Amino acid sequence: MLRSYSAADVHAALAFPRLIEALREAFRRDGEPMPLRQAYEVGVDGAPASLLTMPAWVRGEALGVKLVTVFPQNAERGLGAVSSLYFLLDGQTGQPRAMIDGEALTNRRTAAASALASDYLSRADSRTLLVVGTGHLAPHLVAAHCAIRPIEKVLVWGRNSQRALALADTLVRQGINATGAADLAEALPQADIVSCATTSTEPLVKGVLLRPGTHVDLVGAFRPQMRESDDDAVLRSRVFVDTYAGALAEAGDLLQPIAAGSWSADRISGDLHELTKGTKPGRLDRNEITLFKSVGAAIEDLTAASLLANPSSLVRSPERGRATTKA
Repeated sequence: MLRSYSAADVHAALAFPRLIEALREAFRRDGEPMPLRQAYEVGVDGAPASLLTMPAWVRGEALGVKLVTVFPQNAERGLGAVSSLYFLLDGQTGQPRAMIDGEALTNRRTAAASALASDYLSRADSRTLLVVGTGHLAPHLVAAHCAIRPIEKVLVWGRNSQRALALADTLVRQGINATGAADLAEALPQADIVSCATTSTEPLVKGVLLRPGTHVDLVGAFRPQMRESDDDAVLRSRVFVDTYAGALAEAGDLLQPIAAGSWSADRISGDLHELTKGTKPGRLDRNEITLFKSVGAAIEDLTAASLLANPSSLVRSPERGRATTKA
């Protein structure tokens, strides 16, 4: 029977500690490469629109696809520009199992992937988190980072200061010590972790302002023409990515320094597969600056959807040859 999961269902079921561990296991398994996100132009004259597809599978277990539509002119109709649904199917029969709110699933798994990377790359005693951006993803990033580090203070910065203050107030009501940051240049040197989720095309995170030991989490800009950090931030950091293929196809934060000749792809220190398997080291000392660039991976959607639909399922790990519980 096809089950339907609302945004509220997704957020209620996918607690970050459980989801982070499920993603850790999924990346550690290092299965076959998944296709990159595909985009199709589906608009009409004067009204461009896009359809994006993100399929993923684990043979014999599960498969699924996320469908995303981007209709920029929806604002004129009082509608959001982006809509998405995730369809989960049985890996043995191909029968539909679940239809899931795509935005909620994306926000949840994106934040969990950032926290997973931070578990390897940020200092264990990180206590101050700076969130750059006030969109729907921002509060989930706060919750995910708080799930794996002893965060005592959250600073919130956004281009719209009123939205930043509103988000900080919301976090305070959730029991988090949060405050709006009026000046990004003043906030950056205070942070142990900087989590940036915007659609900026101009650098926001300046390398010169990062203090030694900072971890930079870049999850917003997801197209080559977008960027959230300047060249100096990349040059000062040991850089990690969610997947090599995705980052080198879409991450403007890396592609633009490469195009400028100031940095090269062979300086990427590892991806989530290598970090979780232990084949590449994470943070090496207290003073280095680390940077994680995420553009999203379809295996994250599939992992989160599978955990939602069957939270007690067992997964066979090919590396270790034993059954492990997704928890």
